[in-house]
Amino acid sequence: MTVPSVAERSWPARVAVVFMARPLQSLGGLVLFFALWELASRTGLIRRTVFPPPSAVPEAFWGEFTEGIWLETVQASLGHYALGLLAGSLLGCLAGSLAGLMPRLETAQAWVIRVLRPIPGIAWIPFAILWFGVSESAAVFIIGIAVFWINYFAALGAVQAVDKDLIEVALAFGHRSLGARLFKVLLPAATPGILAGVRTGIGQAWTSVLAAELFGIDGIGQRMMQASGLLNGQIVLVYMLTLAALYGTIDMLFVAFHDWVLRWRR
Repeated sequence: MTVPSVAERSWPARVAVVFMARPLQSLGGLVLFFALWELASRTGLIRRTVFPPPSAVPEAFWGEFTEGIWLETVQASLGHYALGLLAGSLLGCLAGSLAGLMPRLETAQAWVIRVLRPIPGIAWIPFAILWFGVSESAAVFIIGIAVFWINYFAALGAVQAVDKDLIEVALAFGHRSLGARLFKVLLPAATPGILAGVRTGIGQAWTSVLAAELFGIDGIGQRMMQASGLLNGQIVLVYMLTLAALYGTIDMLFVAFHDWVLRWRR
């Protein structure tokens, strides 16, 4: 029996072959990346003391895990991350949506935004310590600020891009209050753009977690600093890969949530 080539198959079969091949190609690229990294270390191109090879990670991870350090560290960072991401996303989306809905409000706060926006989250660390002390609240504050601006501008742009005819239709049907226009017209229409901003914030929040934990708050950032001070590159690498795994998992779950929320577009 002759197996038809890809070109000879029907278009649904060809699409299925392409989509089945993509995960394998991605996995192959990842395997190749780690293989080249290991080879560079074993041949001396990269010194193990400077940057450990992937083969050093399992033993270092197992040591951290069996001592309970890894789980405790990850739980601490996830707590800061979740609260900061939630607060920054909600406040940013709300403020951006209101500014997009009310042009006068956007104009009034334009220069306030221009003054505050360029200040990175890490620059707020001294004030976070003054206001909250060296505490989890300080970490949440720093993460929330970093996420806020991403969501603010995403929501602002998404609301401003909503077709004005939809608003006219809403007014014609009696939805004249601010709340009615916001929740019945603007937010549903702007949801795709708002969710794009939230997804960007998911990645940015992890960067802010490390910055927030560098000044003494328990978590991945502090543990990495402790390990680097002891010249223990294997432990640093364990938590770098942990961050990558956590981000990948959370992003994958958010994509599923995104598709579920926007299932009406199918």
